[in-house]
Order: sequence, then C-alpha cells, then structure tokens
Amino acid sequence: MWGFCRIFFVTVLFIQFAFLFSLFYIDIDTWRNTSSKILRFSGLRCDNNPQTSDFLKLKTGRENDVLVLAPPNTPLQYPIRGFRVAPMTKTRIPGLAVQTQNRDFYKVSLRVQKGLLSVMDVKDDKKIVFGQNEENLTISSSSLEHLNELLSRVTYTSTIFHIKTEDLAYFSFENHEVIFPIEIRRRSVPNLYDPGKDINSQVTVLVKAFLRYKELNALIQSIRVNYPKIKIIVADDSLIPEKVVGDNIEHYIMPPAQGWFAGRNLALSQVTTKYFLWVDDDFVFLNETRIERFVEVMEAVPELDVVGGQVERNQFAFKLNYKEGNSEEGGCISRVRGFYAPLPGFKGCFFVDGVVNFFLGRTDAVRKVGFDPFLRKVGHSEFFIDGLGELLVVTCQGLRIGHQKRTNTPEYRKYRYPPKADSENKLTHHYFKNHLKCIKY
Repeated sequence: MWGFCRIFFVTVLFIQFAFLFSLFYIDIDTWRNTSSKILRFSGLRCDNNPQTSDFLKLKTGRENDVLVLAPPNTPLQYPIRGFRVAPMTKTRIPGLAVQTQNRDFYKVSLRVQKGLLSVMDVKDDKKIVFGQNEENLTISSSSLEHLNELLSRVTYTSTIFHIKTEDLAYFSFENHEVIFPIEIRRRSVPNLYDPGKDINSQVTVLVKAFLRYKELNALIQSIRVNYPKIKIIVADDSLIPEKVVGDNIEHYIMPPAQGWFAGRNLALSQVTTKYFLWVDDDFVFLNETRIERFVEVMEAVPELDVVGGQVERNQFAFKLNYKEGNSEEGGCISRVRGFYAPLPGFKGCFFVDGVVNFFLGRTDAVRKVGFDPFLRKVGHSEFFIDGLGELLVVTCQGLRIGHQKRTNTPEYRKYRYPPKADSENKLTHHYFKNHLKCIKY
C-alpha cells in the first residue's frame, strides 16, 4: 500500500512539473494573459494592469526587445541581423540557403507572425512550394541546388503598418531551427542644416533671462567683443520685462515666471543653425572663451550631441547610474561625479552623461529630447536624465567662460530658491514620468 501511495505521489509531482514547464513554451500572449490572471486572483497588491504594461513597452520600445541566440552549429544560412523592410512592402530575404551533405530529399520551412512569405516567379515549382502568401511557407526539392535557388527568391511582406517594429522569422530544416529578426521601418527624411561658412552661420547663442537685466546686458557686451555678428536669442519671463537692444538679438517675451525649461524650449525652437551655445544670463565671455573650439570637437566627431565646457574652474560633469528595476515599482537613478572614458583625439575631453550649464548642443538632437516645462525653478540634471541613452555627451577642459559676481535681489531669490514643497513635487513628477522609485543627487 505504501509503495502504491509513493508512486501515486511521484506521478502527481511529475504532472505538475510538466505543466509548469510547458507554460514557458506556449505562446507569449497566452503566458502574459495567464500570469495576469494569477496575479489578480491571488490578491497580491501589485499593479499588473495590462494597459499599464503596454504603455510602458510603447514608451521604452521594449516590445521589440527579443533576445536571439545563434545556434552553435547548423546547416542553415540566414541574415543574422540587418534585414530591414518598409511596412507592407514585398522585399526579398537575402542570404537564405542550406549547406549540407547530399540527400535524396530536402525540405525547409519558414514562418513569421506579422507578415506573409512567398517565392517569386513560381511557375513549374508550384507542387514543391506550399503556403504562398501565407505566414507559413514550405519548400521541398530533390536537388539541393534547386532548393537554394528557390530560397534565394523568398520574399517577406509585412501585414501591419508600423513605422518601427520587428518580426521574427523561424527557419527550419530537419531538426535544425534558427530565428532571425526582420526590422520593419518607415524610412525617414534627412534633416540637414547649412554647414555655414563661419561661426556666425554655425552657432546661435541662447539665454534664458529672468529679472537680471544688468547681468544680461553685461553678458551680451562680452559676447560682442569677439563675436559682433553672432545671433543671440533671449527667452525672457521676467515679471516686468525690459527692452533688450542690440544688433542680431531676438528677444522673446514670455508670460511671467514660466520657468527655466519653458524658456529653454522657446529659445531652442527659434534656432536655425546647426548648433546652439547655452549660457546663463549671469555668465560673461572671457578673452579665452572660444566657440570655435566647441565646433571643432563636434565637427570632428559627428556622433556627439552635447559638448560641455567649464564655468570659471568648475567643470561640473557627472554620470547617471540607472538600475531599471521591475515594472511594478520602477528603477533607481543616482548622479555621481566623474567620467567614463577619454574622447579619442582630444586631450582633456571625456564621455559623461551630463555637464555644466555652458555647452554646445546639436540642434536637432537636443530638440528630440526637449526640456520638461514642468520644471520651472529647479532643474538641470533632469534634462540629461531625459536624454540618457539618446544624447552622446562629452565634457572638455579648457573651454571656459566666466561668472559675474552674484548680486541676487530678494525678489530673485524668492524664485531661485523654491520652498521644499516645490522640490517634493519635482521628485513626485519624476517618480511617475521616469518610472522611478528613488533618485539620488
């Protein structure tokens, strides 16, 4: 009797193990639906709302993040990466072939999820090609040469319209199967800028002004010493605006106290040059302040998006350590001083994640990230948090600007140094917007 019970107990355990094991091999949508039901019925206090999950995937692009491992040894030849198609456009799949020893009969199959497969110019081969213009395609032949000739004419056509997504193709022969990605991309139109003939046609100086007109005019005068013709754009949200005069100055009056990042967005929206130089309204150009040195670095390394300098002796540059966390709680991000690695060919330049408020930016790249207008009184690192993974940033020693003597009025200090509630609101905003549970500056 005891032996029978033991056998029965082991059998039940085996069946349960087999069921759990099989869950990892069923369709991913089925697994997602099953797991969400388990969490809802279990009474766990976690947000597993499918709408929230889909929103996060769309924002991060992770719906296309699929790990594909190459098999150690296979007779199948296929495009491991780089196969890109326009949406709903028939495109030949390059490189498909079978490399194997002689056999009496060869049979391969392909299947996809978001498109249709076919073999071009099928006439006498209709009996050996099955699944034309379907998701599953099978090709067979008694000749390896003929099989590979048919494979060279296999096409893929996506059945969904999406500007940036991905399909997976499963290619099998006998007991061998490989998976390769198909990128579905809508081609974008180039956005070119006039390279310019001199620094005046390459760079626009941007300033966000608030109350400090004495300092702003001193800054403008210092710029005009070496750059009498360069365009200066001023975004001004002062409580009582004053007129800013001078040649080639665009002065934009904003509603009062809209904030730093709103002003940055306004100024940046009016730039027509390839680059812009960001300065604060209480900075001052020195004899050694040379915009050309920023441009030299940018032009030599076109992948760069931001080149930071130093204010007086302050080369404030930092790294952002980001731990993604889980979908329920979010991740953590911390700001630490330091560099990653030197920029080859430029002594004193280093890769970082963020720099001081004196930097040259590539106009189109920074526009794509933008400045969050929610941040009115407190914000700088937050721009670089939004640009993490999007902007390639370096800081360079020797690219220096001066800082005027601080003469903040009580009215200015009231806005410059906000109450604790503003900082708390800022953190709450980032916990939601960037899906974080902790931030450390």
